[in-house]
Amino acid sequence: MGWNLCSGNSNPKKKIVEVQNNIVDPIRTTPEKLKRNRSMNSKHSSKSRSTDHIAAQTFSFRELADAARNFKAECLIGKGGFGRVYKGHMESINQVVAIKRLDLNGLQGNREFLVEVLMLSLLHHPNLVNMIGYCADGDQRLLVYEYMALGSLEDHLYDIAPGKKQLDWNARMKIAAGAAQGLEYLHDKANPPVIYRDIKCSNILLGEGYHPKLSDFGLAKLGPIGEKTHVSTRVMGTYGYCAPEYAMTGQLTLKSDVYSFGVVLLEIITGRKVIDDSKSAGEQNLVAWARPLLKERRNFSQMVDPMLQGQYPAKGLYQALAVAAMCVQEQANLRPLIADVTKAFTYLAAQRYDTSTQTGQSSRLAPGTPPRTKKG
Repeated sequence: MGWNLCSGNSNPKKKIVEVQNNIVDPIRTTPEKLKRNRSMNSKHSSKSRSTDHIAAQTFSFRELADAARNFKAECLIGKGGFGRVYKGHMESINQVVAIKRLDLNGLQGNREFLVEVLMLSLLHHPNLVNMIGYCADGDQRLLVYEYMALGSLEDHLYDIAPGKKQLDWNARMKIAAGAAQGLEYLHDKANPPVIYRDIKCSNILLGEGYHPKLSDFGLAKLGPIGEKTHVSTRVMGTYGYCAPEYAMTGQLTLKSDVYSFGVVLLEIITGRKVIDDSKSAGEQNLVAWARPLLKERRNFSQMVDPMLQGQYPAKGLYQALAVAAMCVQEQANLRPLIADVTKAFTYLAAQRYDTSTQTGQSSRLAPGTPPRTKKG
């Protein structure tokens, strides 16, 4: 959750109604215009280019404050550039929820709030977090989501508490495949396509059985349509995840998301943080450290997360790292489509690794094989 500038020295074909390319003008559009009870599933949605009548449930600030026990510290489960996230129980719907409260002092929060309400009201997929509703009472801005019991992917990769279960190889491949499916939906099924722009481990939430869902759509943008190859925008995102061409020019494409997802894949496989100041100079940036190692297959075993304790299929490791290497290519045109990445990790997730026999066991024939890397 949250955002940072990509540049600088900081460390941290479902039809959508036709809305403007920047989603919404936060100066002219206010949350009070967002209405309930209109279906967005029809292919014959209004052609008026209006953002009114977004389907989402509204809550009062009092309801949400009661649900989160007046936002006490013990209910806090996360925080970032947008604000803070609290666990709560909504009596009116008898459901445990996550409540994200906008930081009233934040400069970008209101824009993010509007974009996220719009996006999550229009987009629905098993690998996207479900927004239950929102609150726009006075100057209060809050979003209500389904509660994801296992937290974020980041929580399971870094600074793990003693005794907490480690992610095994099978879980990692399942998470990678599910997250890729969510991203594929945004790129290939949404119309127009959506560029997520902020994919990172902290924005991949996990439900029971390590079922992953993408969250935090505040930075999402509608992608290029027609003959356009990119959208131009202010460079935003999280340091270490931004595609180099986007960070340099502000030109955003679907391949920008593929690069960021490649960074996440490296994190999943290596267990290393995207930026880690505790390491030596040559190892602080994950992609910079990984690139030379990815050139030689014999180096791959040196890159795997030591927390796996050797419990992974050698062939699966090679295939997963090969796909990750393709995703983080410096030249955008050399990166694969997210559909190919999804196919690759769906295949890998189906190859169940049996720790008792230390061999990869295929649960069933997967629909496809990983894309091949190009030599040189």
